[in-house]
Amino acid sequence: MKKKGIILAAFFGTIMLSSLGASVFLQNTPRQSENTEVTSTGTPADNFPDAQRIKFCGSGDAKSTPFVKEYRIPTECTNPLAIVADYDGNVWFAQTNTGKLAKFDPTAESFTEFDNKLWPKNGRSMIWGIDYSPDGSLWYTDESYDSVWRFSTQDQKYQRIAYPSEGDSLPQKLKVDGSQIVINDFTGNKITFLDPTQTNDNLRYLNLPSPVNGSVTGAFAIDNDKNLWYTNWLFQQGGVLVKFDQEGYRNSIANVNGESLPSIDYIQVFQLPFELLTPNGMAISDGMIWLADTSSSAIFSFDPSTQQFTQYITSDPKLSTYGNSTGVIKSPISRPYWIESNSDGNLVFNEQTANSIAVLNPKSESLVEYLIPSKNPSWSDCDVDSNCGLAQIFDFTIHGDKVWFTEWVENNIGVVDTSVALPFGIELDSKDISLSPGESKNLSFTISPQQDLSDVSLILSDPHDFLNLSSSVSVPFQLNSGAKPVDVTISASDDAIPGKYKVLLGAQIEDVSISKFVTVTILP
Repeated sequence: MKKKGIILAAFFGTIMLSSLGASVFLQNTPRQSENTEVTSTGTPADNFPDAQRIKFCGSGDAKSTPFVKEYRIPTECTNPLAIVADYDGNVWFAQTNTGKLAKFDPTAESFTEFDNKLWPKNGRSMIWGIDYSPDGSLWYTDESYDSVWRFSTQDQKYQRIAYPSEGDSLPQKLKVDGSQIVINDFTGNKITFLDPTQTNDNLRYLNLPSPVNGSVTGAFAIDNDKNLWYTNWLFQQGGVLVKFDQEGYRNSIANVNGESLPSIDYIQVFQLPFELLTPNGMAISDGMIWLADTSSSAIFSFDPSTQQFTQYITSDPKLSTYGNSTGVIKSPISRPYWIESNSDGNLVFNEQTANSIAVLNPKSESLVEYLIPSKNPSWSDCDVDSNCGLAQIFDFTIHGDKVWFTEWVENNIGVVDTSVALPFGIELDSKDISLSPGESKNLSFTISPQQDLSDVSLILSDPHDFLNLSSSVSVPFQLNSGAKPVDVTISASDDAIPGKYKVLLGAQIEDVSISKFVTVTILP
């Protein structure tokens, strides 16, 4: 159910302008576990006990596939996280274990790391958000020290700006938007607007409190009409999607004559579907709002004109990402984390526990998922010496056909080249099918290889227990020069809930998964 018309005075009466000094000393330092051996190496690895260094500092060398190339960061154990590309295509990323920014030149394939003299000795912080400004500055967030940082690429100097925190704050994602910087305070339950043109040490912020008390404030996106969209949610309890007309609000404030507040509403709140529990990432493409659900294997679209949500499932994680050596993992999920749109309107998102970068074309409803080759076994249920695990790909940035990403526990950055030709294609017999509860129907698709392939498996993913996809094709199988038809049976259980659902059909090899969505309509 949609909630509209939150009274302006009630909601925005708590909007506050905060003034904070930028010279607050950084005091947070990491705690080492007691009774653990720490061998001094003179590198950032000294922030971890010896027994944890493989887990946090890397388990192997940089690797490559036909679609992905990784690069090892020269300094050991930097824990790279937030990443962005500048206008020239240089890639900048933040090192959470050193407090430094680093630049990677893709042409020379060389790294440059910039010392941060303002960073406390042995300091660590999760740096989730970074963006590049037209004046050549890099702005980024810092959760440990409640800070926003500015780095000038011209004079190579850092400036720390204290973030307005009242209680538990966590400045997370950040975007330079024209004459302002927008930040979501994940645990502080607010959106913050900062004017970057201020030059003194007491910068002023505009804080927009969120409409759901006790919730967290997820990532945000700005549409073509300058509306700011973001989410508020309670862990494992759902939440709301919020639309804020920031231009209308600012214009109304400028026109207030001091006698009364304007009566127009500037915020709308839409209830999230019950399946969407952890909407971390958000993007906008062709007017549609897209949300990444980190509690599942799905992303969701929201159509503002119809106010309808649609769920899109990913393929299942490959066994090499989660291992399951003990057998305890019954239903592995991919956990989409952040999501962005590229210049073509395609959606790019990282699948944290599938160790993959995915590209969804919303017009053709096709999905390509690229497996990242580095895998740290310390983060999965892996056998000893197996090629298994997660590199913890927490952030990425898009530049042209390239998707650059960081590997937080492997000390690498990497790039997915989406211009590389795919090894096979998927063609559906039909994109739509209707079923009554208790009914089954057949549908087919064709796999057309561009080269000989071995160890090919099917992708048959459905979003709900009352739907089931099956095929008589034995897997794994080989693909030679000819096209291979695949027959699929789609079944709805007797208790299937009427509505429209997206199921995913396709195929995968170790390096890449290629699939397309079919719309299944369950009739009343």
